[in-house]
Amino acid sequence: GVLSLGTPGVGKTTLGKELASRTGMMYINVGDMAKEGELYEGFDEEYDCPVLDEDRVIDELEDKMSEGGVIVDYHGCDFFPERWFHIVFVLRTENSFLYDRLESRGYKGKKLQDNIQCEIFQTLYEEAMLSYRKEIVHQLPSNTPEDLERNLDQVMQWIEQWMKDNN
Repeated sequence: GVLSLGTPGVGKTTLGKELASRTGMMYINVGDMAKEGELYEGFDEEYDCPVLDEDRVIDELEDKMSEGGVIVDYHGCDFFPERWFHIVFVLRTENSFLYDRLESRGYKGKKLQDNIQCEIFQTLYEEAMLSYRKEIVHQLPSNTPEDLERNLDQVMQWIEQWMKDNN
């Protein structure tokens, strides 16, 4: 499997969907999956969002992940089993771009500030480096449409290389 990580607004979904259509892999947005299956264990008043039930998410994904060929898109990674992913990429966006993208999605106040802080402090990159073998974790800049194209090519190369090495 391939894991696409990053703060909300960095372009994970765009990249993940395009990647799936180029590779024929299955694309799963964990946020959408949780919404559809109501995989929550409460509501966070401070952030004005539901709290993910991580165990149920794992149960829901287990069968698909064991078959392989899956691209998973989420903003956190510390609860996924390490064995699920062969490539982990963390998309990074400069704050000015990210601020505009999140604001246009209706993020405000603490939610907006904390997501920007999360990006400034590389929180998700650090989390990925602690959760997976360092050599499979890659950072990709995601500011412009050109970055998107470059990232697609880059990830396609990693996937092809991985398939060569493991078949």
